[in-house]
Amino acid sequence: MIAAIRPARHNWNMTPAEAESAQSIEPIAVVAPPRAAVRADGTAFAILGALSFCHLLNDMIASLVPAIYPIFRNVFQLDYAQIGLITLTYQCTASVFQPLVGLYTDHKPKPYSLPAGMSFTLVGLLLLAQAGSFSTLLVAAALIGVGSAVFHPESSRVARMASGGQHGLAQSLFQVGGNLGSSLGPLLAAFIVVPLGQGSIAWFTLAALLAIVLLARISGWYSGRRAATQARGRASAPDFALPLPSRKIAWSLAILLALIFSKFFYTAGLTNYYTFYLIDRFGLSVQSAQIYLFVFLASVAVGTVIGGPVGDRMGRKFVMWFSILGALPFTLALPYADLFWTSILSVLIGVITASAFSAILVYAQELVPGRIGMISGLFFGLAFGMAGIGAAALGRFADLTSIDTVYRVCSFLPLIGLLTAFLPNIERPSAVH
Repeated sequence: MIAAIRPARHNWNMTPAEAESAQSIEPIAVVAPPRAAVRADGTAFAILGALSFCHLLNDMIASLVPAIYPIFRNVFQLDYAQIGLITLTYQCTASVFQPLVGLYTDHKPKPYSLPAGMSFTLVGLLLLAQAGSFSTLLVAAALIGVGSAVFHPESSRVARMASGGQHGLAQSLFQVGGNLGSSLGPLLAAFIVVPLGQGSIAWFTLAALLAIVLLARISGWYSGRRAATQARGRASAPDFALPLPSRKIAWSLAILLALIFSKFFYTAGLTNYYTFYLIDRFGLSVQSAQIYLFVFLASVAVGTVIGGPVGDRMGRKFVMWFSILGALPFTLALPYADLFWTSILSVLIGVITASAFSAILVYAQELVPGRIGMISGLFFGLAFGMAGIGAAALGRFADLTSIDTVYRVCSFLPLIGLLTAFLPNIERPSAVH
């Protein structure tokens, strides 16, 4: 046990009412949970697997939108700026609502919000399949964004609850489902939507329905686990984190958000315009370009699996250094490579950069314990927002210059990873091996 004295306002686990009634200076006891306590409930791999699969379905649906941009461009005669606006609508709808959903459910948990949120995605898919105008495409994208806004913060909370103390591993397992889903979207678009047309998007509502059924089951587990912890008097037990002043926490969160900007602004350019880049520069067909996009997104899934467990054992900052700065030589070389090396470099970039997000998210959760939903929503939301802003801005930039120029400019974004040096060392050796 370590005795400490700190201002009550730094106790992030207090409710507002508790904070008001606390003394301004209070002695506290910070106790690192023993290994047995961390693993008392074990890691619920069945729940993590179901969550990961639902994440796969959710992000597979979301990735259909950019994957079928070439179809929408031909049908509705869209320019790059309008294509970017579709992505901006989806991503910003998700980014604005996610931290709000997380903050609300931190105070008033809503286990069955998960299947309810997926219902918005289902309606958005139906609209996307029947859209006859650009404005309808925007409404459909907004509804799919709302579904993601509800799904991500609440699913991240359940993943942490099911982690058994292995927070990085749990986030990686959860994230890899989303990455695999994102990689499947272009492949399914190439072999289903491209040959069968826009109306075939409606078949993907079956995936949304399956997700709703699974999420209802997961919500039942979540509700039961929450009731059990309340019965044992542990519902408000905080996660361990080293106490830091409010200003230091705010500065650290700002750095983490800058790293998110670096990662997702670059990824937006690579994901949303990769097919156009390959088509324009190397003369590939739409289907061939989407297969290359699938390979890139599959490499992102591999990197995600690696990042969480490595962060549990070697530290989150190590993963952040490697995943963001480690990609720099490859991003700088990508705009000048031929088709063969473009495919190789994009895979390396995908594996290295994807390992960052789980480490960043768990590090942020440990900075602000007791606010899992808000932090998860903020970081997932910012990831979506940066991707959306990046897609719109880079689309406009591509209209004014060229896709080649966009890739050359974006290749320097990983330099922002140097800010990692200013993050405090808050991590202890992992209690789970």
